[in-house]
This record gives sequence, structure tokens and C-alpha cells, in this order.
Amino acid sequence: MTQVSLSARSHRIQPFHVMALLGRARALEAQGRDIVHMEIGEPDFPTAEPVVEAGRRALAEGHTGYLPAAGLPALREAIAGHYAARHGVAVDPGRILITPGASGALVVALALLADPGRNVLLPDPGYPCNRNFVEMVDAEPRAVRVDAGTNYQLTAGLAAAACDDRTAAMLVGSPGNPTGTLASAADLEGLAELARTRGIGLVVDEIYHGLHYGEPPAQALIHAPDAIVVNSFSKYFGMTGWRLGWMVLPPDWVPVAEKLMQNLFISASTPAQHAALACFTPAAEAIFEARRAAFAERRDFLLPALRSLGFHIPGEPAGAFYLYADVSALCNDSGDLAAALLDAAGVAVTPGIDFERTAPERHMRFAYTTGLERLAMGVERIGRYLSAGR
Repeated sequence: MTQVSLSARSHRIQPFHVMALLGRARALEAQGRDIVHMEIGEPDFPTAEPVVEAGRRALAEGHTGYLPAAGLPALREAIAGHYAARHGVAVDPGRILITPGASGALVVALALLADPGRNVLLPDPGYPCNRNFVEMVDAEPRAVRVDAGTNYQLTAGLAAAACDDRTAAMLVGSPGNPTGTLASAADLEGLAELARTRGIGLVVDEIYHGLHYGEPPAQALIHAPDAIVVNSFSKYFGMTGWRLGWMVLPPDWVPVAEKLMQNLFISASTPAQHAALACFTPAAEAIFEARRAAFAERRDFLLPALRSLGFHIPGEPAGAFYLYADVSALCNDSGDLAAALLDAAGVAVTPGIDFERTAPERHMRFAYTTGLERLAMGVERIGRYLSAGR
């Protein structure tokens, strides 16, 4: 029998290493070990009750059939209202398309912009799946090193130096994963001007918008109005398993994106879209804001606590729920340290291999997606492990 060869693309896609680490942590828990989870980027809060109730009501009322690919009209209008109320920007609901998570939006955005053989500029470190989304459309992910000097954000100067005649697009995130840093208005304006000058696309991932601990992030729809802007109901709105996101497109691109969506996934989950309408009610917004305050309290505990143990974290990450630490003073390889912390100390954290290509062995991400008491326990365990000389 002739053996079937899998596609070259399927071999280029890299695994999401944090999921393997989570699997190992779950296996240890099944053996009776207590594990403090600081590895996974999922809020520990359940979906807010007003949203759950709206989902129950949608099911009871039979809202289980296909929707138009672009999404539930009432939800598109509600998102437009959110932009007006929260950011003071008017967005035509016709520019808003509902997707199966932000991941669905990012795949569509890259399918719109990047042909095979073209390249897409990505900040390094950055969200690991973005590289793989680029690979899925047979384009080349081009890592551009960012560091504390640019607040771990891609700037127009760095992007211009990395562009060539094969560059199709740039993809940036603010607040960023894994660093929790924000792009400034000047950053976004500079990238937007570069995109116009070079005739390339700009995608701005704003899935952590709402989770900020000071001044709100700059809004790409104001400072980069021609960009594709991606958002999600998973993080601030706490609907991770519902798999729902959205994208805002330049008007002329909407019909093309809708055609792609019809073919890729028909439509996002109908019950989830009806449930998401409740995200924009006063009762739900009060819950989300209380949870944002809880994340701020966790950050304000964990940041100095980790620094006191020798983890170097430059600046003050101002969004999302991550801290990205330089661990080179503590170990030679963050992967080895992460494995040792899990097995010996019962603390799960994510090594840098998921997030960057330049110096993954030097870095580690901590997610403050668990309660203060558990974070304190994790810090104490890490401190004890490091003090024992590993």
C-alpha cells in the first residue's frame, strides 16, 4: 500500500508547548499532586451569570440554526455600540464580522492579505499561534525582535527595516501576549503610515482590550483606521469555551472576508452569539470591571514578588494578565527551569520557547489567572526551590 505523505505545511506548524505542559500538570494532579497553575492564558472566573442565562434562553428559544456568515445583526450592532461608548469611535456595524474566536478572525485576516511566498512581520516575542496562522496560508512568518527599549511593541522603524518587496502584512498585539505591554498611539500611527506607504496590510490584535491597569490602551480604529482590528469575547468578557470573536474591516474588504468565512466555517456558534449580547448589559459590565480590579490586584502582588526572587521584569506591564521575565540570572534554560518547577515545586509556568525565536531560553511567562492565595503559594514554592539551590 502506498504511504500517504502529509503536507509540508503540517510539518512546519509548531506545537503549542504550553498545552503539553498543562497536560503534564494535569497528569500530576491525577496522581494527587497539588499544582499551582500560572501557565495557561485562561481567566479562572466562570462565564458571568447574565451571559450564561442569555445562553440558556437562546437554547430554550431554539436559536440553534445557522446564522449569516457575518454574524447576528443585533450582536454586530451591540459591538458597534461598545466602541462608541467605551472608545468614543463610530463604527458601522456592517464592518464588524463575528468569528469563531479571535483565532478564526486572524486566519481570515491572513487569508485576505498574504499569498504563498509573501512574508508577514510579527513581533518576537509574541503570541505563538500567529506564526502558525501565517504558515497555514503558506506565507512566511518573519520575526522582528522587540525588547524593553520599544516596550516589547513593534515600531514603524523596526518594521521598515524588516520589510522587503515580499512583505504582505504586519500583525501586532496590544495589550501583548506574553508581555502585557501596550502599543502607544504613536506606535499605531507609525505602523499605519508605513502600511499606507508600502501598500501592505496591518492587523491589530486587541483581544486583551478591557484588561488594563492604568490608562486604557490606544484604540487602533482611531490611530490606524485602515487596519484590520481583531477582538474576542474570551478574555475581558470571560467566554473562553464559547469560542467567539470579531473583526473590524475596511468596508471594501467585507464582502471578500464574508465569502471566506462562508467557506471556512459557515458561521460562528449561534447560541454563543445570542449569549454574547448580554456582555453589553450593565449587570455583566459590572462583573467584568470587578474582575479587572481583581487582575490588577494580582499583578500588583506578583510583579514585586517575582522580582524579589531574582526574575527580571522590565517596566510595568499594563495589560492582559501576564508577566514576561528574564530568567538568565537563575538558570541556563527556561525550559529546564519550567520542568523542574513543575516536578519539584508543583508550579506550572510557561518557558519562552512558545513565544520567541531569539532567546527563548532566557525567558518565562507567568499568568496571573489564578487567585491571590494560590499565587502566593506558588511564589513561596518557587522561592523555596530556588533557595534550596535547585
